[in-house]
Amino acid sequence: MAEKKKKPPPFARRLRAARDLRGVSQEELAGRCSLQQPVVSQYESGARRPSFANLRRLADALEVSADYLVGRTKTPGIAASIDDETLASYQRLTLADREIARQLIAQLERRNRPAVRAGSRNSKRSSRGGGPRK
Repeated sequence: MAEKKKKPPPFARRLRAARDLRGVSQEELAGRCSLQQPVVSQYESGARRPSFANLRRLADALEVSADYLVGRTKTPGIAASIDDETLASYQRLTLADREIARQLIAQLERRNRPAVRAGSRNSKRSSRGGGPRK
């Protein structure tokens, strides 16, 4: 009987998902966190768990919350690295302007979403430079 491959633990899956979301390689993430690439690989495979300090570095580098990485929240959330000035500016907006800001952010997210399907319009556009179409 074939042996089932063990599924990586939640932290490993979340780390990989956050890295993919931000479009960075293991090597790039390792550099941002002052780690070696094999360490990031071991985190993603579940073979190794990060120290608290490394968990914070990973969350900061990926601009997600540590709670997301360890499975306490379902969405990456606003990273602690968002500056207070930006948050204060948002809080000063009217409700109508906040809705416009949310719509703009949603539009930017759609534009920056990695093209998963081969031959999608976004993947064709990104191969030509990725800017807005004219």
